[in-house]
Amino acid sequence: MKTKVYSYLRVSGRGQITGDGFPRQRECIQEYCLQNNCEIDKEFVENGVSGTLDAFDREALTEMFEALKNNDVKLVLVETAQRLARDLMISEILLAQFRKMGVTVISAECGTDLSVNDNDHTKKLIRQILSAISEFDKSCLVSKLRASRIRIKNATGKCEGRKPYGTTEPERATIALIADYRRQGMNPTEISRTLNATGVRPRAATRAGKQTSWYPPMVARILARA
Repeated sequence: MKTKVYSYLRVSGRGQITGDGFPRQRECIQEYCLQNNCEIDKEFVENGVSGTLDAFDREALTEMFEALKNNDVKLVLVETAQRLARDLMISEILLAQFRKMGVTVISAECGTDLSVNDNDHTKKLIRQILSAISEFDKSCLVSKLRASRIRIKNATGKCEGRKPYGTTEPERATIALIADYRRQGMNPTEISRTLNATGVRPRAATRAGKQTSWYPPMVARILARA
């Protein structure tokens, strides 16, 4: 009979959601299950959530803790220790909570029991070293990214934030259309009404489930930049 397990997947940035992070984590966990006669009962996925946040700030992790309280699953699989937490203190707090619930947490990549009892000093030391290395790597990465952003901002005057309207081909076509309407003598109010009437939508076609519309200030800003 296969052991029922939960899997926990996490990427820290919104830009990583469509990358190879989730497929890689799933593959690693599934490989562990094949080799250890386990079956994934439920997968908990954290989309773009930092590993320095505790359980209360992570929707999927909170949901998993609630699920563990209400059934007989006692094994959780993560790809590596850093998927659970990047911060050493947060990692220890979370693992203590798992131990209190009688749940074992395994790093599928190396088969290490991350939740090993504190009286096993050697395994505890290995776990803490792995967490500390992960935390150090994260700090180094953050420092490098910050330095890169500063260099880009100094060179171009802009680095982060939402890209200006007109960065895609459809948006450039809309700008050309707005400019053409302006050359015909139409003011921003008339242009916005025409765009709405002809079905041309702003960048965000919907917001809060409702269709968005053009407004004169939006058109005026585009004309000023153009």
